[in-house]
Amino acid sequence: QVQLQESGGGLVLAGGSLRLSCAASGFTFSNYAMGWFRQAPGEEREFVSGITWSTSTTDYADSVKGRFTISRDNAKNTVYLQMNSLKPEDTAVYYCAAASRINVFGLRRRNVYSYWGQGTQVTVSS
Repeated sequence: QVQLQESGGGLVLAGGSLRLSCAASGFTFSNYAMGWFRQAPGEEREFVSGITWSTSTTDYADSVKGRFTISRDNAKNTVYLQMNSLKPEDTAVYYCAAASRINVFGLRRRNVYSYWGQGTQVTVSS
């Protein structure tokens, strides 16, 4: 069955870094765009970053641009989110998601993603 398993979350001081990983199984990873979303308590789930399936074109929310970097390794069926210069407002549960063959213009839309992970908690203390 399809599985997306996030890891790498934790507690970090403001200004620190974390690297999230999302290991995928049960589908043809290379045919799927991958996205990272986050949800803080009482807030809606929001787009953080995405990477397309064919050209690995990336997109970032304005709030993380220049601090976060998304990448994928198709040989390992894994997508990564390198998070630098973390801020307290980055605190949230981070989810990875997979969407079949969408281009960069669809990456921000939650409803195009077919598969979702269970999430990993990121807490940034000031």
